[in-house]
Amino acid sequence: MSEKLPMTTTASSDHIVKSYDAELKRLTGEIQRMGAIALTQLSASIDAVMDRDGEAAMKIVLEDNTIDQLENDVSQDVVRLLALRQPMARDLREILAALRISSDIERIGDYAANIAKRSIILNQSAPVQLASALPRLARLAEGLVREVLAAYHDNDADRALAAWTRDEELDEQYTGLFRELLTYMMEDPRNITPCTHLLFMAKNVERIGDHATNIAENVYFLVHGSHIKQTRRKGDTTSGAIPHA
Repeated sequence: MSEKLPMTTTASSDHIVKSYDAELKRLTGEIQRMGAIALTQLSASIDAVMDRDGEAAMKIVLEDNTIDQLENDVSQDVVRLLALRQPMARDLREILAALRISSDIERIGDYAANIAKRSIILNQSAPVQLASALPRLARLAEGLVREVLAAYHDNDADRALAAWTRDEELDEQYTGLFRELLTYMMEDPRNITPCTHLLFMAKNVERIGDHATNIAENVYFLVHGSHIKQTRRKGDTTSGAIPHA
């Protein structure tokens, strides 16, 4: 006949479980807040480019510190959970995924800030016609980030995988813009400086898409405990891009 656990022991165990769940919820909440700020930063940085608004761009650069601080908070929470709870299996995957995803979101915030910084310099040149292609690229990247963050929130591996496969479309759009900008530069040397800044901005947006796929991979691993088996196709062919004069 098995011995019954004392009521105080059971109550203590329930308290530990509830406390652990609360800490995990707080951790994921911090990451969702980071993601929301990063998305706002990305959208605002593109607006600053199109509006040629240097003051707005500077605010975006300064706001990047908020995301950095949140990532630091997540890192400290992860260390505390690992040290005090010694999680295993799914719980361990959830904590490690939180650490990795927060790092990707922090990089997304950095790229948004980089776009804002370059927009301040770009304002010193005459407007470039091809700048209008940047918002289309950014909207696609923003959509990917929203999808993977929603997948993380809902523990939806299928949704994460669907977003993961869409990064190829972003790469293809980036390659097209890259080629157009190079051609524009070749047609008129006066376009070289502003188009160079636009090239870096477009690359920053493309890299945001790459970090979105990293988040998708971590969500998939969190849910299934295994990595995505298929190989992601890359649509970025800029390394071999040869514009036609």
